Amino acid sequence: MSTAQIMTFSALLMLLYFPSSDPVTVTTSKAKVEVHENTNAVLSCEFRTEKDTNPRVEWKKRGKDVSYVYFDGDFTGSYKGRASINGATMTLRGVTQKDSGVYHCEVTARQDKIKLGEVTVTLNVLVPPHAPSCEVPETVMTGFSAELRCKDKLSVPAATYSWYKDNKPLHTASLPEIKYTLDPKTGTLKFKAVSKSDEGQYRCEASNGVGAPKSCAGRQMKITEFELNMTIVIAIEVGAFLVLLSCCVAIWLCCRRGCCRCCRKNKRETKQRTKTSYNPPDPRHYKHTQSFVL
Repeated sequence: MSTAQIMTFSALLMLLYFPSSDPVTVTTSKAKVEVHENTNAVLSCEFRTEKDTNPRVEWKKRGKDVSYVYFDGDFTGSYKGRASINGATMTLRGVTQKDSGVYHCEVTARQDKIKLGEVTVTLNVLVPPHAPSCEVPETVMTGFSAELRCKDKLSVPAATYSWYKDNKPLHTASLPEIKYTLDPKTGTLKFKAVSKSDEGQYRCEASNGVGAPKSCAGRQMKITEFELNMTIVIAIEVGAFLVLLSCCVAIWLCCRRGCCRCCRKNKRETKQRTKTSYNPPDPRHYKHTQSFVL
């Protein structure tokens, strides 16, 4: 018998007396689960062990801290009474947004060579739109800016928004004839300068594709003309007159006291002209008047 035949025979004997064994393996049929609020969520976890026929199964939820969901054959905390397990697959009934998160299924087979296996399942609970909160100014003066706000903090995924004026949809596109900007992601409607034509009833609608869209109650926005009260006009005119009068008095007093440079200069020039303006007559042309004749 050749050496090669001996080695092949030895390998066959080892396979017969020492059969190969697989370590514990844990898998899931769905790593990401999306369900609507108040329905049931099935988190799949399947395992296969080497020898251990009764491995330990645990479920944990990861958040700020890792917390147990299923431990030592029983559910914990808020999961009691609304969760069940079949093998290692867990079912949560009547899920809410609080149940959204990342879950870990861990299987421990003490009799296996590789004793621990785990898999991760992400649960996302979808929440339909709620009636958004809307902010609409009651009164805006013509020519002034205005900002209308809309927000739904509860819908999952996040809602997109549309605005209606007198039950007619407002466009989100930027067109030359449109005097406003509308952001469907933030729900903000902005006017740079309102006019009388912008007056009307405004409402906002939130939608996210999960449930029916929801709207807030319509609110009236009134546009008023900028009118000056007669009392204000008179007060402005009187104030302007008093300011002008005060300036005139201040300048006059300044000139009287010689505080102003221009006034001092004018005085010096006047004095100089006074001194130099008189020229005595030439004595040769001097004649006595009749009163001086002897």
